[in-house]
Amino acid sequence: MPAQDPRFSQPGHPPATITEFEGVRSLHLGTSWVQGAMRLNRPDAIELEYVQMMMMWMLFVQQPRRIAQLGLGSAALTKFCYQKFPAARVAAAELNPNVIAICRDYFGLPPNDARLDVREMDALDFVMDPASHGTLDVLQVDLYDEEARGPVLDTPEFYQACADCLVDGGVMTANVFGDFINYDKNLQAMELAFDAVVWLPEVHDANIVVIAFKDAPQIDFAVLYERAADIKRRYNLPARDWVNGLKEWMRDRQD
Repeated sequence: MPAQDPRFSQPGHPPATITEFEGVRSLHLGTSWVQGAMRLNRPDAIELEYVQMMMMWMLFVQQPRRIAQLGLGSAALTKFCYQKFPAARVAAAELNPNVIAICRDYFGLPPNDARLDVREMDALDFVMDPASHGTLDVLQVDLYDEEARGPVLDTPEFYQACADCLVDGGVMTANVFGDFINYDKNLQAMELAFDAVVWLPEVHDANIVVIAFKDAPQIDFAVLYERAADIKRRYNLPARDWVNGLKEWMRDRQD
């Protein structure tokens, strides 16, 4: 693929490009930052560890009916949710049309249908829309521009709107990769909007994934480890690591 294919470099937005190395195709937005990845011989699997961790909500929501993704990336989460939860409707909001186009051509993103709704729109508009409020079981937030210094939406108002989109018992996962100052800013904003906010230990690529609950759950680690084993067996995701991370977080809070 040329460095800037005109199909993926519409003006007004960062161009979308790909690189391939050792069987992994990576998405870039005009910089060296990796915005998503796909293993070519396992295109439907979630390749990156932190993106797998964004599925941590599966420990708490087992039969989602509506799932939304803010920031498409390489469409790994959107594809996975669409394929693995056939009873669910899956939406994604992505501002950059170049990202949507390259995901369709190079990352296996299916066309929209009765269950899949990938929209070219601002994530803030999506969560502020009253039609979105009280509709989602799960919201996954991974919003980065080409500089990747921190989430592009991080205000208390934004996270309150995210919480407003969830049904009772709904869960949000969010990636807060970036400059260290962004971590506390995002966590404090989330804690204003959600009943409980937990973050897992940083993974090797410096991403920190947060899970935020509209209503604080009762956490029974025996039950969570059972669910983690089921998730590993059915979806091949390292869910036991997520439970270990939750346990570590709770232990740290008690010290």
